Amino acid sequence: MLTFSKITDLACLDEIFAVYSAAIAAMEDGEIFQWDDVYPDKEILAEDIAKNQMFVGLIDNHIAVCFVLSEECDSQYQNGKWTYPDAKFNVIHRLCVNPKFQKKGIAMQTLEFIENLCKSDGYETIRIDCFTENPHAKKLYDKAGYIVTGYANWRKGKFELREKKL
Repeated sequence: MLTFSKITDLACLDEIFAVYSAAIAAMEDGEIFQWDDVYPDKEILAEDIAKNQMFVGLIDNHIAVCFVLSEECDSQYQNGKWTYPDAKFNVIHRLCVNPKFQKKGIAMQTLEFIENLCKSDGYETIRIDCFTENPHAKKLYDKAGYIVTGYANWRKGKFELREKKL
């Protein structure tokens, strides 16, 4: 069973970083070059924890998924033609399923958890960006109802800006 918790202790940093590192290796094996040793690095993940924004989903005390929830977003998000521009929104960052738990519905369960949490916290929409060269993420967000509203360009290439009304 997947259970979620917010991480507030840097003692978990090495384990979280190991999940991201394994995911990067798995993506590269699949010819998806979205992340690397520059992003997300250990410093970024430590900052996520310090800001009280890092969550993990556990199965049998093993990290199955990590993600960050924050109202913060990069200036590239101004490129979105948001359907609900005045809505109170939260942003999902760095959603990462541990390769040991992939293809088991973990990402969809995680999105459902995030949506319920955001709704209960008074958010009206969720925003996320999705690497255009990551077919797995695009399929997930399409299935979950996240609509493309524009594009951002970062160091690794073009990303879709997506939004979902809660």
